[in-house]
Amino acid sequence: MTKLPERKPTRLHNYDYSAPGAYFITVCTYNRNSIFSYISKPSVGEGSPLPLKRAPGTSAILPAPRLSRCGKIVDSVINTISEKYKNVSVKRYVIMPNHIHLLLSIVDGGRGDPSPTVSVDRIVGWLKYQATKEINAARQTPGERVFQRSFYDHIVRNRDDYDEILKYIAENPLRWKFDRFYTE
Repeated sequence: MTKLPERKPTRLHNYDYSAPGAYFITVCTYNRNSIFSYISKPSVGEGSPLPLKRAPGTSAILPAPRLSRCGKIVDSVINTISEKYKNVSVKRYVIMPNHIHLLLSIVDGGRGDPSPTVSVDRIVGWLKYQATKEINAARQTPGERVFQRSFYDHIVRNRDDYDEILKYIAENPLRWKFDRFYTE
């Protein structure tokens, strides 16, 4: 399994986080509370509520996140990022019990593009704000914190790096019990 190096919430000084490129983002819940999903091995059978994820080339069923009400809200917000920011696309993501991994791509809007400058900070800030607002409305918990203050980021450097991150995100549910964010 792919294991990416330990990431710390440090920022590269003098780097333009609005520059076109791909960014790997991890956002954690406040106090690492497991409120977004739980990881289960879906049962095989008729009427299964989840699409089964199978290991490539085998019939083995992979563990998968089952989203809670809060996780479904986060999923909905993630799926509106590209509507909110026209020059941003979400390439892949996974909603784990107490954190989210996103692979974002920012493209150059080109000359005459009226879109405001968008940065990784702005995208993540909006995601956290919108999800918190909707989660607190659903739970009737106004003002309650949902996310930790900062987030982890990694600037994708090349195609190999990109492919490793895609694999890491896809395999994250497999490693949940060994994940540094794991809590029972």
